[in-house]
Amino acid sequence: MTQEPHITDSHCHIDFPDFKDELPDVIARAQAAGVTRMVTICTKLRQLQQVQAIAETYAPVFFAAGTHPMSAAEEPMATLDELIALDQHPKCVGIGETGLDYHYTADSAQVQKDSLRIHCAAAATTGLPLIIHARAADDDMARILAEENANAPFSCVMHCFSSSAELAKAALDLGFYLSMSGIAAFPKSQELRDIFAAAPVDRILVETDAPYLAPPPYRGKRNEPAYVAHTARKGAEVFGMDYAEFAAQTQANFDRLFTKVSQWQEAA
Repeated sequence: MTQEPHITDSHCHIDFPDFKDELPDVIARAQAAGVTRMVTICTKLRQLQQVQAIAETYAPVFFAAGTHPMSAAEEPMATLDELIALDQHPKCVGIGETGLDYHYTADSAQVQKDSLRIHCAAAATTGLPLIIHARAADDDMARILAEENANAPFSCVMHCFSSSAELAKAALDLGFYLSMSGIAAFPKSQELRDIFAAAPVDRILVETDAPYLAPPPYRGKRNEPAYVAHTARKGAEVFGMDYAEFAAQTQANFDRLFTKVSQWQEAA
């Protein structure tokens, strides 16, 4: 039996109710597909304990935490000290997701900006990568990331990137990474694929954003970490690489950005 190339789902939400009582099977399917690591994202700090528990229970699972921009107006504002304290957990490997979303929640734009800046400062202080959600807010996003990075540098990934070529360039110019989700594999996403193709391949990650955005042939169904391999196969086509080569490249990219994962694995 041929072993699947190793790959990482750099962003999923396996604490969501969609996976209730199924986690052992979901993780087993991911491992069978070659997915050796998953980063599950806590989007509300009050749910931190349940997300931590998943990472503590399953060796391949790590976590990041922050306040999602669409929840920023409803949740208590995260403090810098709260976010810095996340780094004390050995399997907390990122800050966020945070960011700006003016598509659904433009009325809370100022609260989102304030929250984003606090998360940026936490990433700079801890050295953990910032995980950014950006939708319909390209100009403000580019400006705030540039301002905060100039004030105190941090590393960052633009998760589920599906914004403009201009925001992609702004992020890449800051040394940040772009993460490819199932959207990049949708038939009508050629413009997005062109944006990825113009980026350095050593700055690309892959993710599911499960349970959302399942790539073909599972589009419209619940997404899960195993399906990141389908997105990565499309990514390999975009960059003119074979799948094993592209998978290895994204593994190296993930290791370079999420340094705490490799440190934990070496110590385990």
